Amino acid sequence: MTKISNLGVVDTLEGLNKKEFSSVEVIKEYLNLIENDSKLNAYIHFNAEKSLSSAKLSDERRSKNEALPLDGLPIAVKDIFCVNGEKTSACSKILENFIPNYESTVTSKLWKAGGIYIGKTSMDEFAMGSSNETSYFGSVVNPWSKEGDKLVPGGSSGGSASAVAAKLAPVALGTDTGGSIRQPASFCGTVGIKPTYGRCSRWGIIAFASSLDQAGPLTRSVRDSALVLENMAGFDNLDSTSVNIKVPKFTDACSKSIKGMKIGIPKEYKISGLSSEVENIWNDGIKWMEDAGAEIVEVTLPHTKYALPTYYIVAPAEASANLARYDGVKYGFRKENIQDLEDMYSSTRAEGFGEEVKRRILIGTYVLSAGYYDAYYLRAQKVRTKIVEDFNLAFNNCDAILTPTAPTGAFKIGEKNMDPITMYMNDIFTVPASLAGLPAMSIPSGLNSNGCPLGLQLIGKGFDEETLFSIGAAVENAANFQSI
Repeated sequence: MTKISNLGVVDTLEGLNKKEFSSVEVIKEYLNLIENDSKLNAYIHFNAEKSLSSAKLSDERRSKNEALPLDGLPIAVKDIFCVNGEKTSACSKILENFIPNYESTVTSKLWKAGGIYIGKTSMDEFAMGSSNETSYFGSVVNPWSKEGDKLVPGGSSGGSASAVAAKLAPVALGTDTGGSIRQPASFCGTVGIKPTYGRCSRWGIIAFASSLDQAGPLTRSVRDSALVLENMAGFDNLDSTSVNIKVPKFTDACSKSIKGMKIGIPKEYKISGLSSEVENIWNDGIKWMEDAGAEIVEVTLPHTKYALPTYYIVAPAEASANLARYDGVKYGFRKENIQDLEDMYSSTRAEGFGEEVKRRILIGTYVLSAGYYDAYYLRAQKVRTKIVEDFNLAFNNCDAILTPTAPTGAFKIGEKNMDPITMYMNDIFTVPASLAGLPAMSIPSGLNSNGCPLGLQLIGKGFDEETLFSIGAAVENAANFQSI
C-alpha cells in the first residue's frame, strides 16, 4: 500500500472514503513524522490529543455514512491564523504566549468541512519576510536543501511550504500579502494560490497589511488546491472586506480545456537580473500553453517598475498602524522593571519585535508622518491605482497572465538577510497582483542547475480563480514536476 503521507488531499480523501485506512491512522502517521523531524523546523506547535480526538469523530461520521467534504484531512495552519485554544503568536516574541479563545473564519470553515488541525507552522515574524529567517522560533529549512547546504523555503509562509513539500502535511494554510504564499511555493516545489482579495475572510488572521492580506492553501497539486479553496472561501459578515459572491466548484475547472484562451506575456517582467534558468522555464511555459491550444499575446504593464517601491510604502504604513496595539498594555509580552509608561511602551516594543518588524514599523510611521504623507503614502496609493488600471487594460486582451514566480530559485540561509533591498527584490513578480487584489497562483514547473524548484505564476481577473485552475492544471500536466 502507498505510504499515507505520500498522498495529496484528493487521494487521501479517496483512500478514507474507500476505507483503505482510517482517519486515526492518517493522523498518527503525520504526528509521528512531525515529532521525528529534526531538520526542517517547519512546525512550532502541535496538539496530538486534539488531532486524534478529531480523527476519532471523523471515523465515527464516516462509519455512519455522514462524511463531510474534507472529513479526516490533516491541515497544517500558519501561525498567523487564530485557532481556538492553541498558541497563536505570528512567530513573534511579543505574542509568544497568546492563546485565543476564538477561531478564525477560514479555519472554522475547514473544521466544519471535516478538516483536522495537525499543527502550527512557522513563518516570518508577523509575515514580514521573504525567507522565513525572521521567525522568533528560528529559521525554517527548505526540504530541497543538499547535505550541508541549507536553503531558505521562502517566506513568509515558509513553514507551510516546507511542511507540504516534505510530506509533513497534505495541505497547509498560508497568507499572502506581497507573495508570501506564491514565492515559498516556488522555492519548495508546491502549488500555492493567493485568491482574489475578499474571496476568503481575514477575520481571525493577525493583521499585517489589511488592504493586502489574503489567505490561501499550499498543496501538492492544482486539484488539491482547488478542493481546499472551495471549502475555505466565502462571504463573512465579520470581515468588512469580504465580498458576497458565490464560491464556484473550483475542482470542475481543473479538467477544462484551455484551447482558445489568450495568455498574456508582460514584456516588463523581462527584467535585468532574471536568472537564465528562470527565463528558460518561462519560455517552456509559453510553449506548453501553445501546445495546449492557447494563444500567446504580448501585454504591457507599464507601472510594474513602480510596484515594489509602492508596496514597501503601503504595506509598512498599514503595518505600523496594525502593530501599534502591541504595547505591553492589554496583551502579549511586557518588559519588566520599567520606569514609567513611556519606558514600558518603548522597552516592550524594542525587545518584543524582531529587527525586520521594527524596520518596517519605522518606515511605515515615517511615510504616514506629517510632512511626508503626501510625498510618500498618498503618492503610493495613486501609483497603486495606476497598477490596477494596467491590469484592467491588459485583461481586455487576455484571459490570464503568465510570468515567473520569483527571479531566482531558493538561496542559502543567511545569504541575503544583511541586505534588505536584495531580499525585497524576491517579491518583484508577486507584488503587482497583490497591489491590484487579483488572484495569482504558483505552479512548480522545473528545476534549476542546483536541483531546486522553480515556479511559474498565473495572474487572473478578479474572482476568476476558475480560469487559473484550468490553466494551472495544464501547466502542471505539461511540466510533470516530480516532488521530493
